[in-house]
Amino acid sequence: MFTPFAAEGCRHAPRGTLRAMGLIYKPIGIILGIVGGLLGRQAFNFVWEKVDDEEPPEATTLETSWRRLLAATAVQGLIFAMVKAVVKRYGAIGWRYLTGHWPGEIRPESD
Repeated sequence: MFTPFAAEGCRHAPRGTLRAMGLIYKPIGIILGIVGGLLGRQAFNFVWEKVDDEEPPEATTLETSWRRLLAATAVQGLIFAMVKAVVKRYGAIGWRYLTGHWPGEIRPESD
């Protein structure tokens, strides 16, 4: 059974094994990032349709207000960051389920 922190499984593993597992996870992390970006775009388009009838403005659109541009940017940033975090977290959970190793830090580093 897994604990919230996978330290038990990682503490006794040889250092080379952990490094190899990290290298194996890298391409999976890249794929998850791409999937997260696609999901984020779909989520943003869905939300923006509810907020405004027109397409979201680009920063280079001449005839748009600062208010509308900043609102679109803030909503897009929030959605992309949340989707990215959820996709990465579930990817790490799946990796740990399959391999028994957590792909990142076990605990946050304290200053």
